[in-house]
Amino acid sequence: MRVAIVHDWLTVYGGAEKVLEQIILLYPDADIFSLVDFLPDDQRDLIKGKPVQTSFVQRLPFARRKYRLYLPLMPLAVEQFDLSGYDLVISSSYAVAKGVLTGPDQLHLCMCHSPIRYAWDLQHQYLKETGLNKGLKGLLAKWMLHKIRLWDYRTSDGVNGFIANSEFISRRIWKVYRRESTLIYPPVDVSAFTYHAEKEDYYLTASRMVPYKRIDLIVEAFSRLPDKKLVVIGDGPEFDKIRAKAGNNVLMLGYQPFEALKEKMQRAKAFIFAAEEDFGIVPVEAQACGTPVIAFGKGGALETVRGLDSHAPTGVFFEEQTVSSLVASILRFEDRLDDIAPQACRENALRFSKERFQYEFRQYVSEQLKLFDSDWNKQNNKREVI
Repeated sequence: MRVAIVHDWLTVYGGAEKVLEQIILLYPDADIFSLVDFLPDDQRDLIKGKPVQTSFVQRLPFARRKYRLYLPLMPLAVEQFDLSGYDLVISSSYAVAKGVLTGPDQLHLCMCHSPIRYAWDLQHQYLKETGLNKGLKGLLAKWMLHKIRLWDYRTSDGVNGFIANSEFISRRIWKVYRRESTLIYPPVDVSAFTYHAEKEDYYLTASRMVPYKRIDLIVEAFSRLPDKKLVVIGDGPEFDKIRAKAGNNVLMLGYQPFEALKEKMQRAKAFIFAAEEDFGIVPVEAQACGTPVIAFGKGGALETVRGLDSHAPTGVFFEEQTVSSLVASILRFEDRLDDIAPQACRENALRFSKERFQYEFRQYVSEQLKLFDSDWNKQNNKREVI
């Protein structure tokens, strides 16, 4: 059986790439396709030394740094991959990877991290954040996203089976494509984040500094809590803007190597997570350290963090992405600190291990192959009767 694995783009080792890494480990002989491959040398281990077949976008001007500007060309680019010689196609998609062309005798399974967020329900937020909600450029952007929505919906019919990485994404898949999906939570390397019961008197957040992560919200909240310390780890385009808002009780560390991040995560009183994520791996990593999480109560966090009304709670939710809502949840966490046991956090994180992902993914593919072969044989039998 020949297997092809198709990923949107390889530029950083993020959450989707951690999933891709585990799929490659399950199918080590598979060929890998990606629109572009600009992975840094120190992150290339995720593809296990395998060559990556890229699209014409790889060779376009400024693609290394501005590949997202070629979004209008990406549907065309992904359709140029010749996958006709493969029996099983697995797409790892949060943009266009699921739009590859396959035939009736090929099984196409999609690990859907999300339908294209900025083309569907997050379009208005995306346009506002990028300044494309007004004027001629805004009109062109809206027209382009409209065209991508039409293409995205149409190509969903080419997928034999969808895998959702959370119940939240399962609902989004149904809303956008009107397709059922199977839930398989992403893999988290919980073994790399060792348990540490003793905590110190500071809060932690760690993320790439981009608008939707809402690190600015967290920093502003601590400006109202001058007696509480916040440590911020991460770098990105919003770093200088966020640092300008930081008070004396906020320590901006920028990028930190893994061991430094892990140590801070192990000793933090709580990890703060203000983004609306599809799943959110970092809150699980924090819990694997025995560290509670204060999270925005929407998206995947509702599935990975157990609130105060749960048995063996592991964190606290805030209901709105506002400074006042977050401040209130931090104070509520302080009041209920004794109700959250570090060991409960660790045990909750173990539900999302790499081993569990590999078992569930392999089982799902095996079942889909059997169903596909059965349907194929039935169709052949019908043709022989005719």
